[in-house]
Amino acid sequence: MQLKSKKLIYDISQACEKISKFSNKKDWDDYRSDDLLKSGVERQFEIIGEALNQLSKIDLATTEKINNYQQIISFRNILIHGYADIDDRLVWSMIETKLPTLIEDLALL
Repeated sequence: MQLKSKKLIYDISQACEKISKFSNKKDWDDYRSDDLLKSGVERQFEIIGEALNQLSKIDLATTEKINNYQQIISFRNILIHGYADIDDRLVWSMIETKLPTLIEDLALL
């Protein structure tokens, strides 16, 4: 695996870790009422999506080992370009349902 690929995977792992840390012992009510928490989580998802996008351009074989990588990249685009219309429930759902799978996939790389 290329050094650049390793760096991008590291960045994704770090962003996942931060989201997990930010959302630890939090629930939906905490999330929807805490603008700082929402901003932090959204920023980390943006980093994940951008790093996956870059990884897919230089190392598609590795990227394809990550479940739903295209959806994660699309989610990043929604966060960046549709910032005014972000559905907080969608973001919270990503934390609960997609983040654990992503962390598991990264552990296998």
